[in-house]
Order: sequence, then C-alpha cells, then structure tokens
Amino acid sequence: MKNKQLKNIFLGTLFALSSSMYAQTYTLKFKTNYGKFDVILYDFTPEHRDLILNQIEKGTYTNAQFNRVIKDFVIQGGELDEDILEEEAASLTKKPVRLAPEFNPKAYHKVGALGAGRDDNRQKGSYYNQLYFVVGKKVSAKDLDDLELKKGIKFTEEQRKEYLKNGGQPRLDYDYTVFGEVTKGLNNVIKISEVETNKELPVEPVIFSIKVKKNSIKRKNKTSFMVGGSAIKY
Repeated sequence: MKNKQLKNIFLGTLFALSSSMYAQTYTLKFKTNYGKFDVILYDFTPEHRDLILNQIEKGTYTNAQFNRVIKDFVIQGGELDEDILEEEAASLTKKPVRLAPEFNPKAYHKVGALGAGRDDNRQKGSYYNQLYFVVGKKVSAKDLDDLELKKGIKFTEEQRKEYLKNGGQPRLDYDYTVFGEVTKGLNNVIKISEVETNKELPVEPVIFSIKVKKNSIKRKNKTSFMVGGSAIKY
C-alpha cells in the first residue's frame, strides 16, 4: 500500500473515533515481530471485552500467531477453526460453546476493527480464543446499497461515511461481532497483511503477545473478567 493511501486510512480511522471512544476502560498493547500497535476495547460490547481480557490473563495470546493472513481482507490470530472444530468433535459429552453476539451500530467492520472469529453456527456466536483485524478494501455506495437489500440492514450515516472514505469489510456486519479498534500503529497491521503466505498461512511466522492497560477514567462499577450468561451451546 502506498504511503499516501496508508496515511489517509490512518487519519480516517482517527477521525472516526469520537471522544467517547477514548473514554473506554481498556487498551490492548500488541507486540509483534512486525511492530507494535494499540487497540481500544469497546465498553458497549462488554461480554467480548471481558472474554478477551480473560483469555489474555489465561495466556491464550502469549506468543500466539497471526495464522491466517489475507491481503485486503483480515489478519486472524489465536486458534485455527480446524483445530477448534477437531477438538470439539473429539468430545463425546461436551457440546460446542460460543459467546452470544453483541451487535452494535457503533461497532462495525471499518479498517482496523477488532472482531471475534466464529464458525457457521446459526446464533452467530463467537469462538472463545480467536480474533481478527480488518484490513479491508475500497467500498462503493452501490456496495452498501446492495448489502442493505441482501442482508435486510441499514447502514448508519457514520458507517457510510467511514466505509466510503476508507473502505473496510461491511459484508461482515451483523454476522461477526466487532468489539474494538486499532488506535495506534495501524501501519503495522497493514504491514502484517502484506507478508508472503502459503494458503493464507504466513511463510515466516507472525508472532504476537498482548498486554492490558487500564485507562484512567472514573467508573461506578468495577469490571469483572468473568464470562457468564451469554454463552450459547448448539
């Protein structure tokens, strides 16, 4: 990606962040062998926020890998679909468990969005240990109009403005939960999306770890890392 294009996307991402976004409770500090980047977690998707905090605490994302990289689409990390489904299939007693979706018009698939991976379960529930970042591509007004008709949804004015200016992956909206976004170091996310791959797997491993920073804001209630009632089984 050319520097000018990258600069425009980065500025667009910053523009899309309202002042309320900066008031979120947690920032994730990603460290990779392709540089660092920061991600803010949305408080308005609390179950997914607490899920990833719990998984980080358990060590799930310590020296993890971005093991599915698709240019102009996403970079995906954590456990692979095949491994998750194979492990679940091997259990004769336990049913697959997913976290119920948390769709919110403020959380959509713009460039730099953090989303939760899932399989094709009807409830659209998320895996517990897989994440992705949107790299995205150009989006036209016709693309958005067609998606509205196909999916029976309505993009907000903010969403349309962002998609038309900087692109993204609007076709994933209301199918996968977005629960955060990159606020610093987007160029390193783009850099990862451009590595050489073999069947979507980076030829040279892309390793990452995450540290949690709690932002200095006043809140009445303390945040729990427990993930409870929105687990779904199928």
